[in-house]
Amino acid sequence: MPTVLLTGAAGFTGRYLRNALEGRGYKVVPLQFEGPNPCDLTDRAATEAAVRDAQPDAVIHLAALSFVGHDHPEEFYRVNVFGTLNLLQALKGLDRSPQRVLVASSGNVYGTPDIEVLDESVCPAPVNHYANSKLAMEHMVRANWFSRLPIVITRPFNYTGVGQANHFLIPKIVQHFRERAKFIELGNLNVFRDFSDVDDVVAAYVALLESDARSEIVNICSGRGIALLEVVRIMNHLAGYEIEVRVNPEFVRENEVPRLVGSNERLRSLAKLPASRPFAETLKRMYEAQAES
Repeated sequence: MPTVLLTGAAGFTGRYLRNALEGRGYKVVPLQFEGPNPCDLTDRAATEAAVRDAQPDAVIHLAALSFVGHDHPEEFYRVNVFGTLNLLQALKGLDRSPQRVLVASSGNVYGTPDIEVLDESVCPAPVNHYANSKLAMEHMVRANWFSRLPIVITRPFNYTGVGQANHFLIPKIVQHFRERAKFIELGNLNVFRDFSDVDDVVAAYVALLESDARSEIVNICSGRGIALLEVVRIMNHLAGYEIEVRVNPEFVRENEVPRLVGSNERLRSLAKLPASRPFAETLKRMYEAQAES
C-alpha cells in the first residue's frame, strides 16, 4: 500500500480526506498537533523525526492556522510559513523523495480584485494575516522547492460540511436554524462566496494526488458564487420558517472581501472529477445531521 503522510489529519478536512484515502487502499500516517503521536510542525527536530519514521510515498499538507479571526497574528506566520518550511526540509532529507506533495494554500490570497471569476493568473492581493501568511508560504515554496520536490499548491475556496466547527459562517447559520432561533446576527451581508461541499474538495485532493501534476498552483472551487442572503433563504426553506437577520457591527470586517469566486478550469484539466454537489444539498445534509445529533 502506498503511504500518504497527512498533516492536519485530525482537522475538519483531514478527517474526511483520511477516510477517502483509506477507502482507496492508501496507508495514511497522520501528522497532527494533538492526539496520538502528536507533532508540532514548528518544531523542526520533531518534524524531521516524524517524517523519517513515516517514509511517505506522498504527502498532503493541510495543517494550518486557518481561522481568520485568530487573535495572535504572528501565529499565522509561525505555523503556516515556518511549519511548512520545516516539513519540506524534512522531506528533502529522506533517502527516497515522495512522488507527490500537495500543499494547501487558500483562495483568500486573491484578496479583493474587481474580477468576477478568479483563475490562477490573477495576481494575489491578500487583505488579512491569514491570507498574507498563505501567500508568503506560496512564494517560499515556489522559489525554493518547486525544483526540488514534486509539489502542487492548492488554493481551496470556501467549503463546508457536516462536522465543521460552529465558529465558521455556514455551520453557525445552520445551527441557528436547528435551534429554531428567532434571529441571527451576522456581519457583512452583501458578500458572495464560492462554496463547495467538503466531499468535493476531498475528491479534488485525491484526484490531484493521483495525477501527474507538479510545479502547479491550482484552485479548488465550484466555479459558482452564492450570496450570503441566498444561503439564509435556502435555510428558511429547509427549516420551514423565516429567521430575522440582524447586522452586528462587531462582526463587520473593515477589509471584508465582497466577492470571492474561483475558476476550476485548471483543476479539471489536470484531474478527472465528478460534478460538484449542489450547495442546497450540502446545507440539507448539515441541517439533517444536526437534527439527528
